[in-house]
Amino acid sequence: MRLHEEIVPFHRNGKRGEEEYEEEEGEEEEVISSIEAGFLPSPPRSLQRKLVVVGYALTSKKIKSFLQPKLEGLARNKGILFVAIDQNRPLSDQGPFDIVLHKLTGKEWRQILEDYRRTHPEVTVLDPPDAIQHLHNRQSMLQCVADMNLSNSYGKVDVPRQLVIKKDAASIPDAVTKAGLMLPIVAKPLVADGSAKSHELSLAYDQPSLQKLEPPLVLQEFVNHGGVLFKVYIVGEAIKVVRRFSLPDVCKRELSNSEGVFRFPRVSCAAASADDADLDPGVAELPPQPLLEKLAKELRRRLGLRLFNLDIIREHGTRDQFFVIDINYFPGYGKMPEYEHIFTDFLLSLGQSQYKKRSS
Repeated sequence: MRLHEEIVPFHRNGKRGEEEYEEEEGEEEEVISSIEAGFLPSPPRSLQRKLVVVGYALTSKKIKSFLQPKLEGLARNKGILFVAIDQNRPLSDQGPFDIVLHKLTGKEWRQILEDYRRTHPEVTVLDPPDAIQHLHNRQSMLQCVADMNLSNSYGKVDVPRQLVIKKDAASIPDAVTKAGLMLPIVAKPLVADGSAKSHELSLAYDQPSLQKLEPPLVLQEFVNHGGVLFKVYIVGEAIKVVRRFSLPDVCKRELSNSEGVFRFPRVSCAAASADDADLDPGVAELPPQPLLEKLAKELRRRLGLRLFNLDIIREHGTRDQFFVIDINYFPGYGKMPEYEHIFTDFLLSLGQSQYKKRSS
């Protein structure tokens, strides 16, 4: 673990002069350039405490949504420096890094990271690429939740009954009947790779319409949940829950009078926030924190991941029956309230933990 020195702004009487600011900015840029070149210069005069260097390899979309100015500014104040990883250069030639933060896809990138983890065990890679790959398949994604059979005095967590269809749409009606799934059926792409297409879902109301679906996909029984889902963000041991509007309930009368397949590009998003809406308390009440803590702890262990979120619904008419309907790796943390503080505290704790291990 390499913990480097951080540039800490020097203040006179609580104020910063322009000359000081320009000098410190120049020193920080010099440190960044040196890290990118693969070495660190002698510490400048203003370096006062350890710096945690985080190399990041993210898509342009993720950089825009995640690496916002407020996050980077707060990170600098806490002693964390974000440095872009050059994908055109060998990863081992860059750094040195304390943490590698990434969300890229492809076999080549996964192999690069696995090789890097073996040759640089002192660097924390968030998260192991093989563990992330587990969440790219909606069949295996929810299996670990089903295997947990989590139930305590605060509630029960399960997954909707589901069926995987890899090909032959014409066989779907018979497969659904044989599996005993009840209509309406939610259809989701089998591959969950973070693309816009992977977030599309369809709701099929009748048997004939099932043949219009496009495999490979996962079919889930639709569970009435009051039109609200809970996005449970997990950053290490920190948990943050927000409400989002979801698909409305389907009553028996509506089901008998409806037919066809209704497609939805993406159900939950920042614009659909339900945190400030006037909702029935039975629908709006957040899942019990002790239940979420137990669920998150077990999933961190089983998945081997520290950065993910869960889409959870409460079955309408119950208070303690919850279903996990999706798990996403490195979700849109920019939509999570106070994500800057939560994320920087997490990175700092990782850096300090590694430093203590190395020192001992």
